[in-house]
Amino acid sequence: QVQLVESGGGLVQAGGSLRLSCAASGRIFSINVMGWYRQAPGKQREFIAHMTSGGWTNYADSVKGRFTISRDNAKNTVYLQMNSLKPEDTAVYYCNTNARAEVAGKRVTDDYWGQGTQVTVSS
Repeated sequence: QVQLVESGGGLVQAGGSLRLSCAASGRIFSINVMGWYRQAPGKQREFIAHMTSGGWTNYADSVKGRFTISRDNAKNTVYLQMNSLKPEDTAVYYCNTNARAEVAGKRVTDDYWGQGTQVTVSS
């Protein structure tokens, strides 16, 4: 089935930058959208950015102007460039995709999630 593997998280000082990546693997036929979400302790998971198959992007107001989502179609990989990081950006960041793939011998369209990568921003 579809697997999303995230990398790039870590510890950074306020004002610094990190670049997250998420590589999708599996028998994928098409990807409708890929995006990023985050969840801080005690809070609901929140949307931060996504990119459709047509290249259209959307951002949460909290990250607009600081974060940039991009993709490499040849690698089935989506990136999140995070600049001017703030302590309130500290969270587990999750990659998400809505894709059509072969799962257990059947072609299905479904949502898939990565395992999450920790981003910690110190003040």
